[in-house]
Amino acid sequence: MVEAVPESIHFPSEEERILQLWVDKDCFQECLKQSKNRPRFTFYDGPPFATGLPHYGHILAGTIKDIVTRFAHQNGFHVERRFGWDCHGLPVEYEIDKSLNIRGPEDVAKMGIAEYNKQCRSIVMRYADEWETLVRRMGRWIDFRNDYKTLYPWFMETVWWVFKQLYDKGLVYRGVKVMPFSTACNTPLSNFEAHQNYKDVQDPSVIVTFPLLEDETVSFLAWTTTPWTLPSNLALCVSPDFIYVKVKGALHLSIIIVLGISVLITCVFLFNRFPGKTLKGKKYKPLFEYFIKCKESGAFSVVVDNYVRDDDGTGVVHQAPYFGADDYRVCMDYKIIQRDSAPICPVDSSGVFTAEVTHFAGQYVKDADKNIIKWLKENGRLVSSSSFKHSYPFCWRSDTPLIYKAVPSWFVRVEHMVEKLLDNNSKCYWVPEFVREKRFGNWLRDARDWAVSRNRYWGTPIPLWVSDDYEEVVCVGSTAELEELTGAKVSDLHRESIDHLTIPSRCGKGQLKRVSEVFDCWFESGSMPYAQVHYPFENRREFEDAFPADFIAEGIDQTRGWFYTLLVLSTALFGKPPFKNVIVNGLVLASDGQKMSKRKKNYPDPGLIVQNYGADALRLYLINSPVVRAENLRFKEEGVRDVLKDVFLPWYNAYRFLVQNVQRLQKEEAVKFLYNESTVSVSDNIMDKWIQSFTQSLIQFFRDEMGAYRLYTVVPKLVKFVDMLTNWYVRTNRRRLKGESGTEDCMRALETLFSVLFSMCRLMAPFTPYITELMYQNLRHLIDPASLEEKDTGSIHYLMLPHVRESLIDKRIESAVSQMQSVIELGRVIRDRKTLPVKYPLKEVVVIHQDPEALRDIQSLQKYILEELNVRQLTLSTDKDKYGIHLRAEPDHMVLGKRLKGAFKSVTAAIKELKSEELEIFQRTGSIVVDGHELHEDDLRLMYCFDQTSGTASQYEAHSDAQVLVLLDVTPDQSMQDEGVAREVINRIQKLRKKGHLVPSDEITVYYSSQPAGEYLDKVIQAHTDFILATTKAPLKPYPVAQNASVIVQEKTQLKGSDLELTIVRGSSVSRALLTTAACAYVNLRVTLKDKQQGGVVLLENPKGCDTLDVERLKTVCCSVFGLDGAPVTIFNGKTGEKDQLQTDLMSLSGKTLTVTSGSSPADASSSDSLLCPYVNLQLMNASPAECQTGDVATLLLMNPAGKNALHFPDLLRETAKVFGLRGRKLVLCLNEELTEGEEHVISHSTLLSNINRLHSLTHYRVRVWFRVSELLIIQHNLLCSL
Repeated sequence: MVEAVPESIHFPSEEERILQLWVDKDCFQECLKQSKNRPRFTFYDGPPFATGLPHYGHILAGTIKDIVTRFAHQNGFHVERRFGWDCHGLPVEYEIDKSLNIRGPEDVAKMGIAEYNKQCRSIVMRYADEWETLVRRMGRWIDFRNDYKTLYPWFMETVWWVFKQLYDKGLVYRGVKVMPFSTACNTPLSNFEAHQNYKDVQDPSVIVTFPLLEDETVSFLAWTTTPWTLPSNLALCVSPDFIYVKVKGALHLSIIIVLGISVLITCVFLFNRFPGKTLKGKKYKPLFEYFIKCKESGAFSVVVDNYVRDDDGTGVVHQAPYFGADDYRVCMDYKIIQRDSAPICPVDSSGVFTAEVTHFAGQYVKDADKNIIKWLKENGRLVSSSSFKHSYPFCWRSDTPLIYKAVPSWFVRVEHMVEKLLDNNSKCYWVPEFVREKRFGNWLRDARDWAVSRNRYWGTPIPLWVSDDYEEVVCVGSTAELEELTGAKVSDLHRESIDHLTIPSRCGKGQLKRVSEVFDCWFESGSMPYAQVHYPFENRREFEDAFPADFIAEGIDQTRGWFYTLLVLSTALFGKPPFKNVIVNGLVLASDGQKMSKRKKNYPDPGLIVQNYGADALRLYLINSPVVRAENLRFKEEGVRDVLKDVFLPWYNAYRFLVQNVQRLQKEEAVKFLYNESTVSVSDNIMDKWIQSFTQSLIQFFRDEMGAYRLYTVVPKLVKFVDMLTNWYVRTNRRRLKGESGTEDCMRALETLFSVLFSMCRLMAPFTPYITELMYQNLRHLIDPASLEEKDTGSIHYLMLPHVRESLIDKRIESAVSQMQSVIELGRVIRDRKTLPVKYPLKEVVVIHQDPEALRDIQSLQKYILEELNVRQLTLSTDKDKYGIHLRAEPDHMVLGKRLKGAFKSVTAAIKELKSEELEIFQRTGSIVVDGHELHEDDLRLMYCFDQTSGTASQYEAHSDAQVLVLLDVTPDQSMQDEGVAREVINRIQKLRKKGHLVPSDEITVYYSSQPAGEYLDKVIQAHTDFILATTKAPLKPYPVAQNASVIVQEKTQLKGSDLELTIVRGSSVSRALLTTAACAYVNLRVTLKDKQQGGVVLLENPKGCDTLDVERLKTVCCSVFGLDGAPVTIFNGKTGEKDQLQTDLMSLSGKTLTVTSGSSPADASSSDSLLCPYVNLQLMNASPAECQTGDVATLLLMNPAGKNALHFPDLLRETAKVFGLRGRKLVLCLNEELTEGEEHVISHSTLLSNINRLHSLTHYRVRVWFRVSELLIIQHNLLCSL
């Protein structure tokens, strides 16, 4: 049975309750079971690290993944969703290095790799519980039980297999390359890692002299922002084609050579000009003598290359080949360095100068800058020193500056397959599309060979065993292969378990040893599609059938991370893309636009946001933002709060309003609401047709756009739909829904509202899984089970998406209602502008439109326009001249003044001369040329003006959009003013009702006092009593309040200069309509047992809504009533057959006649249309039921079984007290409306006896009696006997 919906709701608490429901029912696993035979939808989840807590970026990406995979399930697919964990690499090692104060490889060597990795293993899942808690709390359904971790041996084995495939294809090589290097983490990084964390920094900027050996009075000037590389200088590079000059500078006594266009030096005397190629081979004096031996190989000379730029510096670039990629390439070309020569790299893995650099040994390179500058100055080699602001790469893990340093590394060849990468990328569907072509495409075009090795410890070891000279290499691709080659049993693949294993050389080179490096953790995450299923060692067919993935999603930063590594590996392995569809989200920033920082505490804790507002609100806020279009979002807590206020609460109130009126219909009309889409009657009401059409159009749009992964178009439509449902459909149909236009029309409206809410819940379920489940768990009791396709309907998330019912789509009606909405919204703007509340009626609204068809549409919805704008008359016209109205334009002074500057004055004058016809064209097109300048919508403000001679200037106020013009008659009228005040009173009463937590079906009386008596407010209330009663459905009476009244709530307020006091008391002083049958549900019983044939009645509830019977209790009561002494009985609904035996939903059998036998089918199953026993209905007045009873309406049988056990007066009083839980209270029965105790009104022993005797004599006829019962004096009774 549908439950009453509370007036207020705390969404986070309700979400916790729903979460427990999902846990109790194991709903996610149940979904997977239900869908196991459906087509597969493959989804890859990129693995996060559990060494840090989840942030809004994780929540956003997780929400996108959850929405798409829930939608795929609802759309008829089987969607496995496995959570994965990145467990290796720098993020873990960096935490251990910090905690154990490890500064370099020497410290690890002292500790031992086994102990170091043990420490790493101990923290990899540090925050796993917090992750799981938050992910689950966010409503995301994903499998944590069947997860994958990159540290699992079977995962690592597949990583080995991937690498061996690349090795066998000749895509792996070892080389020395200048690479981004993290001195904090003691390891090189790949190029894409280095691009993840750029910052603007101030670095030193120095210009240094390099005197020519042939003439030391002439010097080259070189500029650098990395003074720490100067001790390693081996050459100077100039451009072969740039023009250089030899000058004497005012700031330097020597003759210098610089780029001809350089403005760094003030020229005193110009000697000559020459191209850079003429400088090739010139020798210069080294800055330092540390590597003077390199002079033999051509060092300390000028080289030429086209990479030298002329946009900054002196055009002379100092070369430190082991600290710059271009430096390394150029010096290799000139054979200053060679591949097999000892590298000139006097900086260790911690970024500290080695002993070779005697002046600065032991200093961190960045710290040494100032000492190097000091040395240059003291030795006469410094021309100038300043600072230079530029963008510089930082380590993505340690957030420390990177340096560029030559290190030997293992590489995967990428550059040769750039075209194939671009081709595979073109086969992927990207949302938004520009990411594929721009950001990701540009990155692929410049792809470089990928350095996959790291000089670290905690990671998947690179499976290469080599001879000492690296001439013999064995690549191992599996655990079994390693065991075969080494003869050792292997259970773990981490360094401590395999580094000691050797492989005998096949070339007589002794024992092959494993290289010391481990894989970059990005190589592991890029291998995740294969490694998560242990391919190809297991699940071969399953993987190959489901590859590539249907869908992945991550942040835009992963274009140079996971997206890239996935594509490189899948292209190299299989020649195809790894995924078909990808959604890329932007970054979530702090409210000030800065990066979210724990240190700065510039963002609210996600856990607190969920605790305060709920997961659904956070989900919808994130998804309904620019961040799903790969733009950035400035996170604002008030945005989450607004989702509750603007979306969830109106939606919840519409749901609550539906349930209230379904219950009211059942209580007052005894009509049970059960929705079946296939049998529901078609409504003729235009608003019903509109919302049904709008809903079906939305379903069609939803399916199309979600199929295209465009969440950013879907969510705004869903949010708008909430507004359409609550602020338009429910608002304009409240009276129908409350039954004021008759039961039949009420049913059509309720069926429409239910249909729309049910469809909306299914559409919104992927986006807001909690609130949709909350509503569905109650609404499902109103659904005919036969109408659902699904076998198990225990959760909204088991149901499929609604199909589009195209027969219900009527674009003409949608257009008509859209026109109506425009008229109403324009009218509301006018009211707001003139400070005329809608409560105060106006005479007329005039709608002017050039399209007669649009006017006919508006005419068809006149009733709603009049109600919503509270006007008496609607006038339609195509002629605005009739009302003397024209358009006038005013310039936006701030916008145009800034743009037009000197021309602003003349343009302003021309704007004021524009004709109404010209402005109407501008209104339609959005642009106009004025005085030679093109102006747009933001440049002008349009206003409607009335001709003063027309007589309408003071009568009407106007407002318009691009299509329709609305005029409101705003002239004052006293009668309308009075009605507006009466509406104010109604508003106060309804608010007070809400304050008292009353629902529409609660019977009340309102008492009022307006002081001073006889003043304006008092007169208005007296004159509009019937009007107020018609709206509030509650009697309105002047003070004083009856002494014995049960006061619910009262309030004093000010209105129109008077003191208004309102009191609401329980019970109505207006008679309830007489019932046509028993107030409580009942069944007639015909007993054929032990030669007994009797008839009687069993009440299935009493009072109404309380003490409801089930089948077993019905049998017990039956035996008691008919004195069957516990004999076994079978109760039949119908004549014969097991299938006709009593069903468990007894309430649906109310009013029917059941047959009782000892088990055999009944010979006679005749039924009666009326109760077999006489009865009275009772209503409790001005008192509340007790003893756990809640109903205030009851039924008493005056005899049972038929013709036996007649009630006498004391029995009636006793049974009345008993049924309402008022034992021991004095009850009085009254006959009249005023509840007085006069002799002719109070039911005494004698009067009751005569009535009961009359009832006995009418047993076989329809007899209705209505008693109202109240504590002490107040019982109202109306006796009606009819044949």
